[in-house]
Amino acid sequence: MARMGKRKKQAKVLRIFRKVHRTTGALLFIFFFFISVSGLLLGWKKNSNGYIIPKTQKGTTTDLKKWLPVDSLHTIACNTLHNDVSADLSAEIDRIDMRKEKGSVKFVFVDSYYEIQLDGATGEVLSIGKRRSDFLENIHDGSIVDDFLGTDGYVKLVYSSVMGVSLLIFTITGFWLWYGPKRMRKASKE
Repeated sequence: MARMGKRKKQAKVLRIFRKVHRTTGALLFIFFFFISVSGLLLGWKKNSNGYIIPKTQKGTTTDLKKWLPVDSLHTIACNTLHNDVSADLSAEIDRIDMRKEKGSVKFVFVDSYYEIQLDGATGEVLSIGKRRSDFLENIHDGSIVDDFLGTDGYVKLVYSSVMGVSLLIFTITGFWLWYGPKRMRKASKE
C-alpha cells in the first residue's frame, strides 16, 4: 500500500514537471529560437570566411614605435567610413581593437556595425567590413531591444535573467522527465 502511495506521488511530481516544462517552452519558444540561432551563428563567426566577422588583416610591422599616433589612425578611419561607406553614418567609435601581433588596428563604429582595419604603421586601409557578429550579439543578449527603447541595459538584464532561469528550469524538469520514469519502473520491480 505504501508503495502505491509513493508511486502516485512520483507520478504527480512528473505531471507537474511536464506541465512546467511544456508551459515554459510554449511561452518562451520565440526567445529560445532567437538565442539558439544567434548563438549557433556566433559560434561559427571566425569560420564564416569573413561574412559574420571580417578577418583580421596583417599590417607592415608589429613594432609599436613605428605606428602612427592613435588620433591620426582615428581620423583616417572616420574619413574612410564617410568617404567609402556613407557620409550619413555616425563616426562615433564603439571600440578600438589594436592587434599588435598583426600590426593592425580595428575601428568599430557604434551605429553601423562597420569596422575599418588600418595598418598601424602606415595608416593604409586594410579592410572595410560589416560586423554582423555585433548585430547577432545584440540579438543574443537582448541589448537590441535596449538600444531600440533606450532603456539603458534594463531590458537586457531582465531578458538575460528570465532566459537564464528558464534554461535552468528546462534543464531540471527535462532531466526529471527522463529520470523520473526510470526511477518509477525500478521501484515497481522491487
